[in-house]
Amino acid sequence: MTPLHRNKQGKVALITGAAQGIGRAFAERLAAEGAIVVGADRQDIQGFETALKDLGAGDAHYARLDMTDEAAVETLAAQVLARFGRCDILINNVGFTPREPLEQITLAQWRRVMAINVESFFLTCRAFVPAMKRHAYGRIVNISSDTVGLVIDGFAHYIASKGAVIGLTRALASELGECGITVNSIAPGLTKTPNTFSMFPDGKMFDLSAQAQAIKRPSTPGDLVGAMSFLTSDDAAFLTGQTLIMNGGQLRAL
Repeated sequence: MTPLHRNKQGKVALITGAAQGIGRAFAERLAAEGAIVVGADRQDIQGFETALKDLGAGDAHYARLDMTDEAAVETLAAQVLARFGRCDILINNVGFTPREPLEQITLAQWRRVMAINVESFFLTCRAFVPAMKRHAYGRIVNISSDTVGLVIDGFAHYIASKGAVIGLTRALASELGECGITVNSIAPGLTKTPNTFSMFPDGKMFDLSAQAQAIKRPSTPGDLVGAMSFLTSDDAAFLTGQTLIMNGGQLRAL
């Protein structure tokens, strides 16, 4: 029997937004479970492949690209399938979190948020699902946000985009269920990452958010990897179209 912590040996996993934060934590967990890990991000980082192989990845590759670029995503899919022959796990994690009052949001800003937070997910799913169908197997996890169910201002474009992610998740779950492909979403609460630290550099917002939670400490990327590991495993074969709210018990209805 394959040890539980190596239960993805031979599986090929693509994670977008993998350079740091939640995406990097996901990549490292999948590597430790024996998967072949492909990370994609706009940032140019060093040592990704070596670090993941040291953790136990069957192989690792890093691609630098803009996930909103249709041609670039199609090229990435072609490269991954040519090198590894399949894609079993797709994690759409790339995201953009601006904060502006409604009257200050330009149409260009609105469209940029939608392009990064929603359209990039559509592009990767469209590019990789055909290969999943051929193998009658796939695990897709889309990262949404608990802000869809919170009372919070200044994030109209962001919240709208994350609501769209939940809708896309449910639609694809219905469409792909008979193909052996599950599609689920994780909706994190405010999580300590380089991106969120740049938004709240004094750290007070993390503590304030934690006080509204049942588990009264700020979330870190490590708090999310267990849910991701489960949703991308064979144990989750009968779970699809769902959104797991991972916010330490700061419960709201989605």
